[in-house]
Amino acid sequence: MSSFFGFGKRKAPTGTSSDEPKGRIGEYYENELPVIMKFSIRLPDIAVQTHFTFLTVISWKYDGTSNNGMPPREVNNKMIALEDAIETIQSKSSEFVHAYSRTGNNLKELVYYSKGLSEFMPMLNKGLESHEPYPIEINFYEDSDWSELKKLLQDFRE
Repeated sequence: MSSFFGFGKRKAPTGTSSDEPKGRIGEYYENELPVIMKFSIRLPDIAVQTHFTFLTVISWKYDGTSNNGMPPREVNNKMIALEDAIETIQSKSSEFVHAYSRTGNNLKELVYYSKGLSEFMPMLNKGLESHEPYPIEINFYEDSDWSELKKLLQDFRE
């Protein structure tokens, strides 16, 4: 399961305990179908927030009607390959940070905060040049106050 959600793949940030939880997995229902969320448990430092002001949403629509809205195994394996590639790109760069991922109700979204299209797209294209094309759509939204992630954290507050 950790491979599916990507937990356990990144190094612990310097200065934090490796035992300290860095993320959370949550679930909610949308149109009576489960949606699984993976997200950081806290906002990054304000310096990071002011540096990355664009919500960058990578969307992958799929047919999950035979799997309760979740991706079929073959599609899921391709999604894992994409997510792993993006994690590799991110580990070699400081141009974007992960906000959250969601899977369910026939939609996978990988959501990041970045500097914007002109910085993010060349890096993503270079990192994926050896991959077959993915059926994804990428959108950029200005979100300098990180309201999207703040709302998510509020929704999942214990």
